[in-house]
Amino acid sequence: MDARLTSEQLHLRDAAARLAGHLGPGSVHDLDDADRIARLEKAVEATGWRALRSDGASAVEAAIVAEEFGRGLVDVPFAGPLLADDLRRRLGVDAGPCTIAVGAEATDARGLRRALVVRHNQVLAGGIGEVVPGADLTRRNAELLDPLEPLGELPPDSLERWSALALVVTCADLLGAARGAQAVAVDYARLRQQYGRAIGTYQAVSHPLAEGRALIEGSVSVLRHAAWAVDELPAAEAVRAARIAKVYCARAARTICETAVQVHGGIGNTWECIVHVHLRRVLASTDLFPVRLEEIDLGFS
Repeated sequence: MDARLTSEQLHLRDAAARLAGHLGPGSVHDLDDADRIARLEKAVEATGWRALRSDGASAVEAAIVAEEFGRGLVDVPFAGPLLADDLRRRLGVDAGPCTIAVGAEATDARGLRRALVVRHNQVLAGGIGEVVPGADLTRRNAELLDPLEPLGELPPDSLERWSALALVVTCADLLGAARGAQAVAVDYARLRQQYGRAIGTYQAVSHPLAEGRALIEGSVSVLRHAAWAVDELPAAEAVRAARIAKVYCARAARTICETAVQVHGGIGNTWECIVHVHLRRVLASTDLFPVRLEEIDLGFS
């Protein structure tokens, strides 16, 4: 495995980062800006990135975009439609614009009317109902409506690879949200003055931020391997790599976001401080396709 990104992948990362930085929410108040959301939706749709897998993109490239969108708190659907697109590709059917559902809830469902759900090895399609309240302020879940229409069955190998991709995309979102929170905290530590010095010069602030940076680097490594494994390793090994990545990235991202809240001191616990939006997104992505240590044969301390 070559962990380095190709020139094309670097260009993809930069393009996703520019889009997220330009049109993603820069503050909590921006989450209610309907005009910004409409422009963001139009821009994401124009890229065609929701159909990356149908266009022949690798899981590494899908993870690159998911990470940058997580970092920028992109609040229009991406991961759900991307995974639905991969399901359609594997089945060879055209189900129209849709997202995915987990259990009885459609995830990443803003503006969509249809969702695909995998039950055992069967893929079903259903309508999307009322919005379900949740902690994540950037993505909406909604009810999956009956009746469900069967679209086809996935072979075991194909189902495992799709499951690995779902975990990888979720890990990428975790890593991106954590990177965003870390960046906000570092900027604040440079600017905030206490006793005539920037608070980032104090070890009580700088050491946790340095540990967060180390966790980000570890997350990049484990995620990059898991993303590569989706298309290159046997399906069972790809799932195992993705599960390990999910456990590591989820723990790291939560630690990083909680540190970011603490670095901001009292204002870190206020509604106006955007780091809580990063933390909320991390908690939601952790609960999506959850992994228990019992499911993998490598423990973590």
